[in-house]
Amino acid sequence: MSENQKMTKKQNIIQIIKFALFSASAGIIQIVSFTLLFEVAHLNNTVSYIISLALSVLWNFTFNRKFTFKSAANIPVAMIKVALFYCVFAPLSTWWTHELTALGINEYLIEAGTMAVNLVTEYLYCRFVVYRNSMNTAE
Repeated sequence: MSENQKMTKKQNIIQIIKFALFSASAGIIQIVSFTLLFEVAHLNNTVSYIISLALSVLWNFTFNRKFTFKSAANIPVAMIKVALFYCVFAPLSTWWTHELTALGINEYLIEAGTMAVNLVTEYLYCRFVVYRNSMNTAE
C-alpha cells in the first residue's frame, strides 16, 4: 500500500468517526426532543418523530458540512440534496415505525433501530452524493 493510499484510508476513517460522533450528538437531540414531544406534550408518535428528526437533521447537516466533509459547496444546494434524502427516508421510516408499533414493539427500540439505519444510509448518501465533489474544499 502506497503512502498516498494509507493517508486516504486514514482520512476516510477519521471522516467516518467524525460523522458518527456528530450523528450521536444529533441522536441525543432527536431522543430528547422525541421524549419531550411524545411523553410531555403528548403528541402522537408520528408527529413527535418528524419534528425530532427535523431538529436532528438541521444539527447534523450544519456540523457535518463544516467539520466532517469540510465542504465549501453551495449550502442551499447541499441542503436540498439532504432534503431529498429525507423525502425518501422520512416516509419509509414513518411507515415502518407505524407498522412496528402496531405489533407492540416499544417506540424507543424502534427509534434506536431507525437511528442506526439513518446513520449508515445518510453517511453513504452524504459521502457519495451530497459532498462527492466538494469534500475538503472549505478553508
